[in-house]
Amino acid sequence: MELGGRISRARGTELLVSDALASVSVSLRAPAPVSEGDLVIVTGRLAGARLLDAVIRERFPCPSPRGDGEVARLAWQGVGRHLGLRAAAFETIREYFAAAGFLEVDTPIRVRTPGLDLHVDALEAEGGYLSTSPEFQMKRLLVGGIPRCFQLVHCFRKDEHGPLHEPEFCMLEWYRAFSGVEAVMADTEIVVERVLTRLAGRPRARLPDGRPIDARAPFARLTVRDAFRRHAGVADAVDLAASDEDRFFQLLVDRVEPALARRRRPLFLTDYPATQASLARRTPSDPSVAERFELYVGGVELCNGFGELTCPIEQRARFVADQRARRRQRRPAYALDPRFLAALDEGMPPAGGNALGVDRLVALALGAPAIRDTLAFPWSWV
Repeated sequence: MELGGRISRARGTELLVSDALASVSVSLRAPAPVSEGDLVIVTGRLAGARLLDAVIRERFPCPSPRGDGEVARLAWQGVGRHLGLRAAAFETIREYFAAAGFLEVDTPIRVRTPGLDLHVDALEAEGGYLSTSPEFQMKRLLVGGIPRCFQLVHCFRKDEHGPLHEPEFCMLEWYRAFSGVEAVMADTEIVVERVLTRLAGRPRARLPDGRPIDARAPFARLTVRDAFRRHAGVADAVDLAASDEDRFFQLLVDRVEPALARRRRPLFLTDYPATQASLARRTPSDPSVAERFELYVGGVELCNGFGELTCPIEQRARFVADQRARRRQRRPAYALDPRFLAALDEGMPPAGGNALGVDRLVALALGAPAIRDTLAFPWSWV
């Protein structure tokens, strides 16, 4: 057998030859002039996890790898192994959606106008913007007759940095026509459980502090009203969100989310106030709330899903209100997307959709403290 790699350990005739994904012990037939850090091609007889009676066929002398270089990051710090597991997560995701009858699609990375989310700013790109989300384009596919679609897509957001944030990140987004939030939440449970099982050997996440999270489906559910009542002492979070949005978000961050982080099981936070509906429709039985949910796993917000708003009149009104709010905050007030609104005028079928942070899911499965530990090239390394 022949293999190539870098000598990470040399003790006489015993070598450890490695790449970023794995290592193989090599026993040389005779001593050879090699040093740690050299790149080599060796041939020998494979016996289990060892290469015996080996001969170095070719050697590329190298200086010792830098402690802050690619070898250190990918091989010594384990990022290369994480990339192998990340690829397995992608494979698992694709297997599920293919079996469930979804079409994998691509949408543009550069768009003419981004979304109007009040908390997201876009990066300009040659007369357009880098996409903050593929939502508008994927909903246009629903209008055109694609009944189920998904994609693993790179998204871009300005000024997002931190353990759970990168300005460029990978999103899993999917939509089901003629379905609602229940079907999409069931998809979410399956995807999370299967990815964790594939990467961790069982449906369990391990947080950086060592706490385990049991991620066997089904996941618990808690309405925003009940969460604020239980953990923040607020009688009605919907009224609070309408009258004092800043106070609502402060309590969410200071009281509610820390309480959710202490749970040992994933939790869907559901029924957001209508003022926080984003692109979700109002709940028919209670228009004061929207068909919006987020999944929290060990304190990590993993996804944001909707029973989708399909009414073009209400959608346009929300966009105009968002433009005004962004102007008040002195943030860019992006133009409305005319093709998306025109598609809604054609008639979008009732649908459920979800956007899930793949980098966060992989980091949870691996117990990594930051999503950059699962990326080949985080922004700090570009």
